[in-house]
Amino acid sequence: MTPFVDVMLVLLIVFMVAAPLLTAGIPVNLPKGAAQALETQEDPLWLTVTSDGRISLKDKAVFDDDEYTLEELQPRLIAVAEKTPDRKVLVRGDRKAQYAVIIDVLSEARRAGLTEAKLVIESDGRNR
Repeated sequence: MTPFVDVMLVLLIVFMVAAPLLTAGIPVNLPKGAAQALETQEDPLWLTVTSDGRISLKDKAVFDDDEYTLEELQPRLIAVAEKTPDRKVLVRGDRKAQYAVIIDVLSEARRAGLTEAKLVIESDGRNR
């Protein structure tokens, strides 16, 4: 029984270390802020806005981390909304990205019918 528990603890540590590395594929410099961690059980739709304004969409079910223009993004968001209208959307905007582009991405998600859209920030350790 003891070796089984040891193996399970090692696997738990491996998954705890590996999980943050699998969340999003495009590196962005997220802004820091005081906020509590978002707890979600489902696989969210990740939208990423880089510092140079590129937009990527990561959805394991439909698309795989491809880059889009704002016009190309809308049909893909509509496809996701038709399949799962209550899907959570997490927008990762680089600290140096233009605010207008991030707001445009949020607006496109809402226009497509995805109302559960949230901005992702990096915690600065001051949780409320």
